[in-house]
Amino acid sequence: MDRWLWAVRLTKTRSDAAQACRAGHVRVNDKPAKPATSVKVGDRVRARVNGVTRIVEVTHIIEKRVGAPIATRCYIDHTPVVPPELAVPVARRPRGAGRPTKRERRQLDRLRGFTR
Repeated sequence: MDRWLWAVRLTKTRSDAAQACRAGHVRVNDKPAKPATSVKVGDRVRARVNGVTRIVEVTHIIEKRVGAPIATRCYIDHTPVVPPELAVPVARRPRGAGRPTKRERRQLDRLRGFTR
C-alpha cells in the first residue's frame, strides 16, 4: 500500500505513505490499511494526505515511482470537488506593504486558526 501511494504520487515520500497508513488515514475498500497491505485492480482507496481526503480507484499496479502523466493513468479519481465558497480564504498583503504590524499578525493568526 505505501509503495503504491508513493508510486502514483499521492504522497511525497514512501515514509509519508507508511506513516499515513499507520495513523489510520488510509482505507482500502472501507477497511483500515497497513503499509504492507496489497492492492488489487478495482480496489477503492481513501487516503487523507496533507489535510485533503482523496478517493481513488486502482486501475494499474505499479511498484516504482513514475512521472506524473503516467501516474495519473494508474487510478481513477473519485474525490468530490470542493465548491469555491467553501475553500479557505487566502490572506494576501499588497505588494510593497512591508512587514505586518503586531495587530495585523494577530488577525492573520486568528484567521488561520492558530492560538497563542
